[in-house]
Amino acid sequence: MSKEENENMKKRLLAAALAVSMAAAMVGCGGSGSTAGTGSEGAGTASTASTAGEAQGTTAPAGSGETITVAIWDPNQLAGLQQIADEWGAANGYKVEFTVPGWDGYWTMLEAGVSGGEMPDVFWMHSNNAAKYMASGVLLNMDSYIENDDTMDLNNYFEGINELYSYNGSQYGIPKDHDTIAVIYNKALFDKYGVEHPTSDWTWEDFAAIAQEISDKGAADGVYGTYCNTGNNQDTWYNIIYSYGGEVITEDKKASGYDEPATIEAMKFVAEKILPACPSPDSMASTGGDTMFISGVVGMICQGSWTVNNFYTADNASDFEWVMLPYADVNGNGTCEPEERCSIYNGLGWSIYSQTKHPDAAWSLVSYLSSEASQIKQSELGVTMAGYIGCSEAFANAFDGMDVSAFVDIEEQGTLIFRPYSKTTAIWEDDASQALVEAWSAPEKMEEVMHKIADSMNETLAEENG
Repeated sequence: MSKEENENMKKRLLAAALAVSMAAAMVGCGGSGSTAGTGSEGAGTASTASTAGEAQGTTAPAGSGETITVAIWDPNQLAGLQQIADEWGAANGYKVEFTVPGWDGYWTMLEAGVSGGEMPDVFWMHSNNAAKYMASGVLLNMDSYIENDDTMDLNNYFEGINELYSYNGSQYGIPKDHDTIAVIYNKALFDKYGVEHPTSDWTWEDFAAIAQEISDKGAADGVYGTYCNTGNNQDTWYNIIYSYGGEVITEDKKASGYDEPATIEAMKFVAEKILPACPSPDSMASTGGDTMFISGVVGMICQGSWTVNNFYTADNASDFEWVMLPYADVNGNGTCEPEERCSIYNGLGWSIYSQTKHPDAAWSLVSYLSSEASQIKQSELGVTMAGYIGCSEAFANAFDGMDVSAFVDIEEQGTLIFRPYSKTTAIWEDDASQALVEAWSAPEKMEEVMHKIADSMNETLAEENG
């Protein structure tokens, strides 16, 4: 068998494994899957630290101008990541070439690549899809690289993100970042309608009251108080659920939390107090919240730290202000307890294609991007907050003229909750969003819909854990 035929055979086997994993996911069964790739091709051979700028990682074999390909889905992060990657490339003799196909195109590209197309050497991984890619052998097993890299200590990264990219005791991704949620509001609209600006001591009840006030005063202008659609889970209603003491999934990931009393209470609050201040469900189905906010159709929205640049680069950016998420005064004492102000956080992982022709160089790049100095620079450049603990403070000052400290402050003044997930997140999360359409159209049915979601999710989880 020729080298080319051998490589094609490897791709076909990986594609088959991924297809099996995806099919298992579609019927709700996580299964054990096949053992993911060992990464034995050149794995663990680089151990000498090098510097490029001030960041450290492992030294790559001399590149002689060869190209390492990297795939991401967010164009807002490209410039900063390219700058950091180019520092590594200059020090190691490689060119780093990024591809940015957007969210939907990204996963289509990866699936096509595994099926016989071109795969990037290094790419992002996400909580929705990590399990199937780890189980199918698409991702390089990083264990031996980590063991032989003096600069790599997984204890320096957020535990929840580490665990997310671990499978059967092995590591298949290094935390790239973490994110938190805050509220952005339009000062110009607030002032136009005489609405008091929110402050960090506000509650979710205050949020709802302010949103309704804007809707009432802006009705003649077609202006609404806020935006909350069925898919705004991580940035909006997940945060409300956990602030109320509820949960989406139990800690052992074996049962739904949608039918728990606190979760139902939180979502009934959304139905009764938040949705009346939003555009119609049909309007939200056709137009995203960011677009409505920037165009002045809604007065405030909840959004993640990864979206700041969308607003910073808007023509009317000077009208915008960020404030910490509200808290739910569950105990009624009028004071915010840390557990009453919750922000969902998530984190991407840097992963490597298991059949890359440049495994040592790919690891060296990932190690460099994940180093303390590079993670600080990532924050300084406003790319995202860091996956490396203690390296995100600079993010608060990364956007000249726009104060984004709310994203960092909540880590001290609230509670971070890792984005709810299991092996079948993509299934039950989508099912929940679809089921909630009924409650968005008929808010009085919210409790009934919540029980339906719990029943469906429990079936999926039972198959996953069966």
